[in-house]
Amino acid sequence: MTPVLVRQHLAHAGTSHADPVARARDWSEIQERMLVPLYEAVYERLDVGPGTRLLSLGCGSGLALVMAASAGAAFTGVEPSSPARLALARERLLGDGPGFRARGDARLTDRLPTADADRPGGRPAPYTVVTAFEPIGRVAGDTEELAELLAAAAPLARRGAPVVLAGWGPPERCATTAVLRVAAKLADQDRGTVRLRPAVRDDLEEVARRAGLRPDGSGRVACPFGYADLDSALKGLLSTGLFDAAVAATDQAQVEKEVAEALHPYRRPDGTVWMPNVFRYLIARTP
Repeated sequence: MTPVLVRQHLAHAGTSHADPVARARDWSEIQERMLVPLYEAVYERLDVGPGTRLLSLGCGSGLALVMAASAGAAFTGVEPSSPARLALARERLLGDGPGFRARGDARLTDRLPTADADRPGGRPAPYTVVTAFEPIGRVAGDTEELAELLAAAAPLARRGAPVVLAGWGPPERCATTAVLRVAAKLADQDRGTVRLRPAVRDDLEEVARRAGLRPDGSGRVACPFGYADLDSALKGLLSTGLFDAAVAATDQAQVEKEVAEALHPYRRPDGTVWMPNVFRYLIARTP
């Protein structure tokens, strides 16, 4: 299994939680890799490779796409919620610098492609796999947003194509739950902010059904969150967006203080932070 302990990251000392570019960098350099075991498990199960046309919804800064493209897949990555993360994905996958370079038909965009986007004058080849790796099940309303996005994306895929949804596992199997309770407690001081909520067992199946998809198998994957030190843990966790409501209700210093306290049981003698987690994925099928 791919190691997920972040051994080094480029410091952005003094950056504000409100700085979207710094937060996107923290996500890219620290947090995004925590879900690599999930990406690996799904790609292996679906045999993602040279014959795959992948549509990635919420592609973030593109790490899952790097893995798919390295296996030979063609892809379209869609990141509608964070222009800063999308910019990093373009830099990582389409840039002229050293390192990985995606094949020429790779696309990165902030919106779903239209039916004629890939082949002007002809019907585009349908996608063979659709993924939505951003885990749901912690923020009120995230299931409704995902259902709408999947319903809009399904017609772009071939009939019976697999659509992958991801969510947090049972709270008792996710050490990060204790830290997220801090976010929920602080956010509760501001009734106007987005509410955190506990994960529900059948969230993924319910989203799939609302999107007109047919559930067809699921799995669980261990995705421990490992950080080189407390500072990296704070930056990584706050880059997820799950603490935005808490920051809005109090302030960043208060959130960082209480999250640091909640992380204390997971700090090891060498200063690293290690939190075991389990994530669940659902494979659904397009009609």
